Amino acid sequence: MYKLWASIKKDGRILLRDKVGLALMFLMPIILAIIIASVQNSTFELVNDKKVPLLVMSRDTGEAARELIASLEKGGMFTLKKLPAAATEADIKKKMEDKEALLAIVIPPQYTQDVLAKAERVSGEALKTIAIADSTAADSTKIKASPLTLYYHPVLQKSFRQGIDGALSSVLQIVQSKYIVRALYSSINNEPNIPQSLEQQILSNETPVNQQAVSRDNSLPVPNATQHNIPAWTLFAMFFIVISLGSSLVREKTSGSFLRLKTMPTSLSVSIMSKQITYIIITMLQAAVIFSIGRWLFPVIGLPALNIPADKGGLLLVTFLCGWCATSFAICIGTFANTQEQSNGVGAISIVLFAAIGGLLVPAFAMPASFQGVMRVSPLYWCLEAFYGLFLEGGRLGDISKNLVPVLIIIAVLQLATWLGMKRKGLA
Repeated sequence: MYKLWASIKKDGRILLRDKVGLALMFLMPIILAIIIASVQNSTFELVNDKKVPLLVMSRDTGEAARELIASLEKGGMFTLKKLPAAATEADIKKKMEDKEALLAIVIPPQYTQDVLAKAERVSGEALKTIAIADSTAADSTKIKASPLTLYYHPVLQKSFRQGIDGALSSVLQIVQSKYIVRALYSSINNEPNIPQSLEQQILSNETPVNQQAVSRDNSLPVPNATQHNIPAWTLFAMFFIVISLGSSLVREKTSGSFLRLKTMPTSLSVSIMSKQITYIIITMLQAAVIFSIGRWLFPVIGLPALNIPADKGGLLLVTFLCGWCATSFAICIGTFANTQEQSNGVGAISIVLFAAIGGLLVPAFAMPASFQGVMRVSPLYWCLEAFYGLFLEGGRLGDISKNLVPVLIIIAVLQLATWLGMKRKGLA
């Protein structure tokens, strides 16, 4: 036990001298977590809370155009900035280039006329079908409506533009439906105006939507950049100990430390065990620091606070296993690398690749079908799924056991590979 403790103290002193390694292990993930969480939080707020600025230029003074603008305002998704009808396309582009708005819509002068014409045609066809009107009541010729023009800034992603298109289509459909209902009512009752209450009953949605959470604890989580990013970048920090631990292992191999150990009344296993204990403690400290920053610092800088899972014991075990997996990976890299350059290069590149295919850089659900099998090779995928099971789904240890089993298997494989590598090089 004394030999193990002495070896742990030795590894601790070596680690404290490695200022670059400490910066990579603590400062880099903290900076990444703050920057990326801030960027993604703006996206979440844009989708969930904020209204999208929309430039509106109406070349139509008719009632349908006014109702369209009113419906856009009532929809709650847009903040309208009206432009004079005399504004030109160049004026719109100039305002969008100045980032006054990322979207602009131009209502053509024939919009009201087209809406009324379609309402008359549809109501006439409906009445003809039920034999209320005579055969001359409807003209079946399809009316070619003048299109609205939607300008968008190139920075808007396609998925966001599709959401905007869906919202605009809904508003256009509502306005058109109003005029169809009015035309039908007028034809059937020979009255020019439909009662407002009746129109609302016809057009309003009476079907309720009950939202049911699929989280383990039956809470209704709101998309939160902090809950997504803190676990992800904590894992990234854990696995980046490969830079420090891998280099340390290579230095001891090239300096002959392992060979000298064979002449002393101790064993290599004590040295390897001490490194694992030392760096597992480091990974636990990394998690504690980054979780604390997410919990207490993020609200100070305007970001959502990190919600710590209810199952604290499960969180502790998952953090320990993820740290052990990261340490095993770093020792395996250091065992097979012949130089510090090899250890640093292969270690850093492999971690970035594992992060890319494991769901840290690109969400797992967004991966193409061909990558669904490949990403399961990444240890970061299983570690991240375990963390997300606690942080996002509100699960407990039993709920994420299916993700921890692959982590344990990966640890065993890495430990075996390390032992075989040491034996092949005559160090074991």
